[in-house]
Amino acid sequence: MATMPSFALAGARLFDGDAWHDDAALLIEGGTVAGIVAKADVPDDMEVRDLDGGILAPGFIDLQVNGGGGVMLNDRPDVETIRTICSAHAPFGTTALLPTLITDTPQITAAAIQAGQEAAEQGVPGFLGLHLEGPHLSIARKGAHDPKLIRPMTDADQAALIAARGTMSVLLTTVAPESVDPQQVAALADAGVVVSLGHSDAGYATAGAYADAGAGVVTHLFNAMSQIGNREPGLAGAAIDDSRLFAGLIADGIHVHPSTMEIALGAKAGPGHIFLVTDAMATIGTDMTSFTLNGRTIHRKDGSLRLEDGTLAGADLDMISAVKFVSRLRGCDLAEALRMASLYPAEAVGQAGRLGRLKEGYVANIVALSDALDVKGVWIDGRRVFGG
Repeated sequence: MATMPSFALAGARLFDGDAWHDDAALLIEGGTVAGIVAKADVPDDMEVRDLDGGILAPGFIDLQVNGGGGVMLNDRPDVETIRTICSAHAPFGTTALLPTLITDTPQITAAAIQAGQEAAEQGVPGFLGLHLEGPHLSIARKGAHDPKLIRPMTDADQAALIAARGTMSVLLTTVAPESVDPQQVAALADAGVVVSLGHSDAGYATAGAYADAGAGVVTHLFNAMSQIGNREPGLAGAAIDDSRLFAGLIADGIHVHPSTMEIALGAKAGPGHIFLVTDAMATIGTDMTSFTLNGRTIHRKDGSLRLEDGTLAGADLDMISAVKFVSRLRGCDLAEALRMASLYPAEAVGQAGRLGRLKEGYVANIVALSDALDVKGVWIDGRRVFGG
């Protein structure tokens, strides 16, 4: 094992996840943050790398990544696919992600879990854990998921998820109350599985009951769920109103109208927060114009990905583009946009004690941005993986 580098990053405005620091240096030792000091106080024996302006911020965390670099986890659920996906998203500022399996067969699901276990064992850079989006969803809110593969959760499914959680830092699963009962959610949550509600027609009261059972996240807010109505707030309303629930948001201006985003951000009850996800597919980092999912062709056009019938199928979105988008929204400044891409997703999956901030003892996952918010450099575990 090569010696982990120790160095200081200086010459950029620094955002530590909570506050801004000017004329400061970020100290990195052994893959972790050793502290923030005035540039003049960097130890004499530490190499200083000058960034010549711009912004230093916590690396982005993406909890919903179906693919990238030309591959989908569904098509080839192995550790090399996970490595390719993680590498494809790093140039866009993502330093930790959950490769996401869209509803598939039990065999493919088992293979994805095995791949996640191997990725964790091998320490694949950028791999945080797995997101299993389905198969325990509502057919009425299936979106691009294959309805033939959607099914209720069995005792065996529950046991497999609990066993898998013990082999990786994070295991998140999206479920619908139509296919999973509160006792199953409670058992999963008690075992450390992060349970997210999504692809569901569940009402406000039902969502609250599942939050009582241990669900803590809502998958891609406003998409594939019951909407806010005058007499029934739906799952979307619960995600915004219930302080226990975090919620992912696909901020591409296609999945959710910008004004709807502004309303949700202004209304969200905390400490749960809205965080950014890409819901990215194989197209990220490539020039491909189409690909297949469960035997169906998905077309890339005009910034979106759609099935033949026009149904949105994931997003043609990377994290820095999502950050840029929300930073322009009313009431959302740059600091909040950066938190939505780093601190809040870390909180949502119980990793805020080690990820999402640039503070002493935290993992040195870092993104360097230009003043125009273009990615200049990326570090994972203190090692530069993108940029000169």
